[in-house]
Amino acid sequence: MYNKRTMLADHLKEHATIYLFMVILFLTGIIFGAVIVNSMNIEQKWDLFFYLERFFGQIANNHHIENTEILKDSFFYHAKYLLLLFILGLSVIGLPIIWILLFIKGLVIGFSVGFIVSQLGFDGLLLASLSIAPQNILIIPIYIIAGSLSMIFSLTLLGKLFTRKISQPVFEPFGRYVIIFFCLLAASFGASLLEAYVANGAMEAMIKSFYQ
Repeated sequence: MYNKRTMLADHLKEHATIYLFMVILFLTGIIFGAVIVNSMNIEQKWDLFFYLERFFGQIANNHHIENTEILKDSFFYHAKYLLLLFILGLSVIGLPIIWILLFIKGLVIGFSVGFIVSQLGFDGLLLASLSIAPQNILIIPIYIIAGSLSMIFSLTLLGKLFTRKISQPVFEPFGRYVIIFFCLLAASFGASLLEAYVANGAMEAMIKSFYQ
């Protein structure tokens, strides 16, 4: 246990710059998402809010989406996203795509929260806290860690190519890479459970309270 903690501490110390870069990249995406909301004109906001209201109306009229369906869709989405990051980490040329994926994830969250809050005010903030925050508290660190590990592994392969140390064994770091991604995949299932059985129920309850 002590050795594992030491290895983790050494890993974080060695690659702190990469993790910090990924966090800043993600936060930049959130800021850009909020900026996009503020740059939309009134007609664009009303058009988008029209579809949001239709969704709210369906929920208010007891159009219930099964929790198992949400769980399945959410987990498969996270699994595909993590698999893509995993594969990109194996390719030296995948670095820019890793950055773009993490930036887009932040942008989507920033836009979603920003738009709901801009249209519904405090109620929108409460709705976002109940329906978006629970699963993202878990999934955001998962994506940041996955993106960082993909970048680290890709840079490791790149370093071996440039220093001509391809003969050095890569099976051990690759094995750790695979195991950690499996752990992240398992953790993403926990995020999907939160989305299906916590966030979804809280969202439905609050939306129905709007229409009472």
